[in-house]
Formats: sequence, C-alpha cells, structure tokens
Amino acid sequence: MKSMGDQVMDEEIEYHDDEESFFQDIDMLQKHGINVADIKKLKSVGICTVKGIQMTTKKALCNIKGLSEAKVDKIKEAANKLIVSCAINKLLGGGVESMAITETFGEFRTGKTQMSHTLCVTAQLTGHNGYSGGKVIFVDTENTFRPDRLRDIADRFGVDHDTMLDNVLYARAYTSEHQMELLDYVAAKFHEEAGVFKLLIIDSIMALFRVDFSGRGELAERQQKLAQMLSRLQKISEEYNVAVFITNQMTADPGATMTFQADPKKPIGGHILAHASTTRISLRKGRGELRIAKIYDSPEMPENEATFSITAGGINDAKE
Repeated sequence: MKSMGDQVMDEEIEYHDDEESFFQDIDMLQKHGINVADIKKLKSVGICTVKGIQMTTKKALCNIKGLSEAKVDKIKEAANKLIVSCAINKLLGGGVESMAITETFGEFRTGKTQMSHTLCVTAQLTGHNGYSGGKVIFVDTENTFRPDRLRDIADRFGVDHDTMLDNVLYARAYTSEHQMELLDYVAAKFHEEAGVFKLLIIDSIMALFRVDFSGRGELAERQQKLAQMLSRLQKISEEYNVAVFITNQMTADPGATMTFQADPKKPIGGHILAHASTTRISLRKGRGELRIAKIYDSPEMPENEATFSITAGGINDAKE
C-alpha cells in the first residue's frame, strides 16, 4: 500500500525496483521448509530478500556452493508463495492508495472478494518506503467474509494466524442504513487507535442499496443516500490517512446495444460512484483460474492490464 507521501518518492525509487511493494527478508522462507543453513548460503552471495530470489536465475542459484538443483527448486517455490502479486501492484503504481477510494468491479467469481481477503493480510506486512503495516476493518454486506481464507493467505506470507486475525476488525451490515451507521463506528475506531489502521474494505458497496431501493421510482433517493455515504468515506480516508477499498457489482447496460459497445455490462452506482472512486479497476475472467485486472479509470495510472491467478494463498501472479 502507498500513502500520499510515498508517491513523492516513487520516481526516486523506481529505478531501484519498480515492482517491489513489500520488503520481505529471506528468513521468512523458514516457514516454508527452507533450512537456516541454505538461507545463510543465499545471504553469503548478497541475496537477502524474497524478491532477490525471484530476480536471480535458477542457473545462478545452482552455482552457489551447497545448493543442489532440487534445493533451488524448493527455494524458488517457497519464494513464489511469499511474493505479493507484482503485476497487480505495478498496475496500481505500488499498491492501494491511502486517502482515496479504490473501487474494483466485475462479474461473479472474477476475484473481487479474493482481492479483499488478500489485502486484509498484505496490509499488515511492512513494506518499502517505511510503510509499517497496520490494522484493517472489513465491512461485509453479502456474507462473503471467511476467516479460513485469511488463515490460508497468512500461511503463504508466514504470518501468525492469531495475530493476523486480531488485526482485522469485522462488521456485518444488514441494510444500507446500517451500512451508513457502521461508518460512525469505523471513524470512532480510527480515532481511538490513531495511525494504527491502514485500510477499510467494503465488500460490496452497492449490494444493500440494490435491495433497499428497487425500481426507478426510488433511484433518486438511492443515489442521494449513496452520495452521502461516499462523501463520508472520502472524509474518513483523508482525516485518518487510510486507504478505502470497495468492491462493486455489474449490470447490463440497456444503451450498450445502441452504441455497439464491446462489453454491454457496466458497474452499478452511476456517476455518483464513478466520481467518488479515485481509481477504478475492472476484473474479468481469463482461462481457468486466470483473471484480468484493468485500470478502468484513474487520475494518474495509465490504462493498462495485469493478469493474476486465484490461489489457496489469495491473489498471486499468473503462472506462465
């Protein structure tokens, strides 16, 4: 994740490593079955981070005294489990932006909730540019939150289950009104533990509004209430310097057939949600477990795509 201050430094560090979003010491490989002696061998040739392993060829690793091909394969496999999706981070310019709303939308099973769960864990990891990691609040509107998924993701990053779960505050919203009320609780927690919370997730932002306001007759009222909620979210994110990550659903666009659009679906919420979200990411299915994320709208990120996969350990880079 990156803060506004981090962005100032982005250009300075880009030459160093434009993809690395989390500094991870290779000692973390111990939790994935790599012994201390082999880790020392890697350190002896200057490989001290998980990223460093990924940037070193298999042939070069095999040339390190005492590392067999089988050991190198095991080290590479362990390192891949620990790497946060570089493709997604690069797409977002380093991570989810603080003091802003990032929206991701897509059809069923495109990875929206998986991305939310992965962020619950990765937001707690220390990162480059002095990012210290922090707590997360997860507001669930569709009963999608699964602690077991978080445990699997925590295993991938070598994070203690209990500590990780203690750092995720969960709240279930039952109506759009209740969703709005929960933001008061969220703001109170952010104030109570100032600087500790780094991320607020709402999965999904529009689900309860669709239920509570049905039909065209209630659309104006729905949009008015939605605008109030998004305004509150933006203020909270700026006041407490947190990143807000929301998921959204899609609907058929009745006007698409008239304009010959390639994709007749669009994110719900209309202009109000479109203007409130700083960065919008669309997700779509690829082959098998592959998914494609695309920058749909962003003030500073170019329109680009990244392929990722959904694994037991959460969102990860697509395997070639």
